[in-house]
Amino acid sequence: MTCTCGMELSNHEAPNDIELVVYTDKEWDKICDCDTLEPWRIPHPKYNVWRCPMCKSIYVYEGIEGTPVMIYRLEK
Repeated sequence: MTCTCGMELSNHEAPNDIELVVYTDKEWDKICDCDTLEPWRIPHPKYNVWRCPMCKSIYVYEGIEGTPVMIYRLEK
């Protein structure tokens, strides 16, 4: 995908600085509400969040949708 600033964003490398793992407080509370926390059992977050390293814009995707449901940009 290409950011509005023109930078090409990709999550092909793992790990990368583009894709963020973001859980809501309720999601994280449900994950931690157990006796043991096994990393392979942690579900994917509801939202897929990408951050542009150049302009710091945030793109929020829900599910497998190809279009962001929310976009945040820094005010100048």
